[in-house]
Amino acid sequence: MEHITTPKVENVKLLDRYTNRKAANGTLYLTATHLIYVDASTDVRKETWILHHHIVTVEKLPLTTAGYPLLIHCKNFHVAHFVIGQERDCHEVYTSLLKLSQPAKPEELYAFSYNPKVSKESREIGWKLIDLKVDYQRMGIPNNYWELTDVNKDYEVCNTYPPEIVVPRAASKAVVIGSSRFRSRGRIPVLSYLYKENNAAICRCSQPLSGFSARCLEDEQMLQAIKEANPGSPFMYVVDTRPKLNAMANRAAGKGYENEDNYDNIRFKFIGIENIHVMRSSLQKLLEVCEMKSPSMSDFLTGLENSGWLRHIKAVMDAGVFLAKAVKDEKASVLVHCSDGWDRTAQVCSLASLLLDPFYRTFKGFMVLIEKEWIAMGHKFSHRCGHLDGDPKEVSPVFTQFIECVWQLMQQFPCSFEFSERFLLEIHDHVYSCQFGNFLGNCHKEREDLKIFEKTHSLWPFLLQKKQELRNPLYKGFTAYKELQPNTLPFSFQKAFKQEFQCPSLPGSHSQVRDFLLLCLSACPGCHSWSG
Repeated sequence: MEHITTPKVENVKLLDRYTNRKAANGTLYLTATHLIYVDASTDVRKETWILHHHIVTVEKLPLTTAGYPLLIHCKNFHVAHFVIGQERDCHEVYTSLLKLSQPAKPEELYAFSYNPKVSKESREIGWKLIDLKVDYQRMGIPNNYWELTDVNKDYEVCNTYPPEIVVPRAASKAVVIGSSRFRSRGRIPVLSYLYKENNAAICRCSQPLSGFSARCLEDEQMLQAIKEANPGSPFMYVVDTRPKLNAMANRAAGKGYENEDNYDNIRFKFIGIENIHVMRSSLQKLLEVCEMKSPSMSDFLTGLENSGWLRHIKAVMDAGVFLAKAVKDEKASVLVHCSDGWDRTAQVCSLASLLLDPFYRTFKGFMVLIEKEWIAMGHKFSHRCGHLDGDPKEVSPVFTQFIECVWQLMQQFPCSFEFSERFLLEIHDHVYSCQFGNFLGNCHKEREDLKIFEKTHSLWPFLLQKKQELRNPLYKGFTAYKELQPNTLPFSFQKAFKQEFQCPSLPGSHSQVRDFLLLCLSACPGCHSWSG
């Protein structure tokens, strides 16, 4: 509460930025965790709650005849436009929100004060709800070729990997450690998903420290062990998700990509997904298009095209499809990396798993997928989502793009997902809300250091309590659809205005930014399944 100098301001207007509807008039409150606006102009009490952690920008606009405007943009694409009568009140609310929305220390995040009034035992059970060992057992691991090992129990191999990882049984500890010294940030090749039908595996890692000519015997042995763990294929793919020019530039810094001459029986492929800076810029351009007032269809579509957002979504979708086809149709194992293996790699591996395995299209399975590929494997949620006041160049909508890709699959295959799009929005909102501990920190070690599991609550039990309202009524069951084969050709683009995505915490008119955004996001390649 130390940052709040004016906890209550009366006669505040909440504008509808997209229609000529009369502005609401009410009272604005600032609490330790939320901005709360109570509309006094209606017979029925209406409240608008905005979590401080959701706020990405607060802007004071030029004085108008109505008063002093305050424009708030949120990380979940909500926009609120207030007009405050007195300049002093406006400035104090503005100053408070700047501080409240940019906490400097992890302990200031909402999760550490959130108290849902459940017992300590219930909280502990909640954190044990998702057990990745069970998922590996479901894949048939351990087996003759793969083992779950605690070689990283003290984070000696890699401090951004979890304590237990799945590696080829043929890879000795010396090979694992040697490979880690040749991979950026020690992120060695580990198993992401095993396709039991043919033993083809999806593995992930970071780029090698190869420069222009360096090589590492242990790293070569590690890749050979992965290939030999799939005896039904004479080769394996190594997929670099970066554009080739970017990967080549990394060579000058002593990093780069695998030299096919040094690795037996690999087929190397670049995918061409752009980096976090391009994606951040693309989303910003898209949001600017979405916020245009009364644009012509031509202007809107031109802005949409110029943002590049749909091209990036297509690139991620294409990469996931390539991995799934390599595993299922070619029966080949695939090793995937980008630069450090925690952004594009997470997108592609999780999307391919979703295409191959119907379990991940259930409530529980999707939670397992996010825990396994994003949380446990060190996607930098704290940096990418801007949870703390830090370097804005580290922020990027990597996880948002994944959620968008899943939504696109749901449009093509509306009967193959147990959950609805509201489930995706709930997860996306809570990635940024910091209300639960799952997405705090950048890796498992950081969460242990922050005592997340002792001091905060897990999101997953909360969502499972709402399972009925988040269920997809068209779902045909676990066995109705096995592998998904989406179409990502340009002619498959569709456009749909998604009214059902209106946010319950904001007046309907003020959720139109989200509706416009989802109109853009819905225009993604791949809206029909392949025939046959």
